[in-house]
Amino acid sequence: MSSETYEIIELSNGDVALRRAGHKDDPLVRIHFSAESLEFLREHKVTIARAMLEAGIEAVQEINDLEPEPFEEEEVDITEHTIH
Repeated sequence: MSSETYEIIELSNGDVALRRAGHKDDPLVRIHFSAESLEFLREHKVTIARAMLEAGIEAVQEINDLEPEPFEEEEVDITEHTIH
């Protein structure tokens, strides 16, 4: 992700989401917890969602830091053949 600022918000349906700060566009990511999960997490829902989002952002940064594999050109036989 870029150096842009993001915010974690709670949507009206209770989902936790990540969006660009100051934008009202659709969130980039939404996290929906089941009723069973919410019962277990209680007031820690946003803390857990934040940890999940941070882990996702770190994973994307690691992917971007990987060097691409070197391109290996395949040897091609360029001998001419006459086709009758």
